[in-house]
Amino acid sequence: MSADRRPAVLVLDVNETLTDMSPLAARLEHVGLPGHLLSAWFAGVLRDGVALTLAGGRAPFAAVARDALLTLLARERPGGADPEAAVEQVLGALPELPVHPDVPEGVRALHAAGYRLVTLTNGAADTTRAVLERAGVADRFETHLDVEGAGGRWKPAPAAYAHALDAVGVPAGAAMLISVHPWDIDGAARAGLATAWLRRTPVPYPSTQRSATRQAAGMTDLARQLGAAVD
Repeated sequence: MSADRRPAVLVLDVNETLTDMSPLAARLEHVGLPGHLLSAWFAGVLRDGVALTLAGGRAPFAAVARDALLTLLARERPGGADPEAAVEQVLGALPELPVHPDVPEGVRALHAAGYRLVTLTNGAADTTRAVLERAGVADRFETHLDVEGAGGRWKPAPAAYAHALDAVGVPAGAAMLISVHPWDIDGAARAGLATAWLRRTPVPYPSTQRSATRQAAGMTDLARQLGAAVD
């Protein structure tokens, strides 16, 4: 799809694309872990979940995230009390995360402009729904999807994107994947979707991965690029 062609459906990634995960740093500190380990923990969860998919295995996000936290706790506070309780404190915060400030306005503008919106996450659809309900925009989405519907195969496996396309009944050429993650952009592009990369950090886009159809600073910027009216 060229940058000038209007997609019928926008498929939005959730973690870090819509949700601001930075408050989890305080939860890590509360259970005795350095807050700066948040990015390493999340990267490790993605690594292990994708590795399972590549090996032909499967596990839900919560189970992989639990194992990664137990590993961090064992390394950083060996002998600490009740690691399972610590894990529950951290993972229990996921449905309570805020969205990035640009998300509500951008989502409302895109919906008002006639775009069909869906979410697709390696996490849990119920968590997505809880976060977006708190942000007041859950009803702007046609459906909330997770990779359990793709046989537990995590993005960027082709089956994950195929699941989203099947759910909304459109071919790959009629959809655009929106994400902050270059690996997600690359996977969706290889599956035939148009893509939009949200540049939420100064980190450059990897030269080894397929480039995005569009780049935007956030959801409101993307909405403007796609012809939606933004206040």
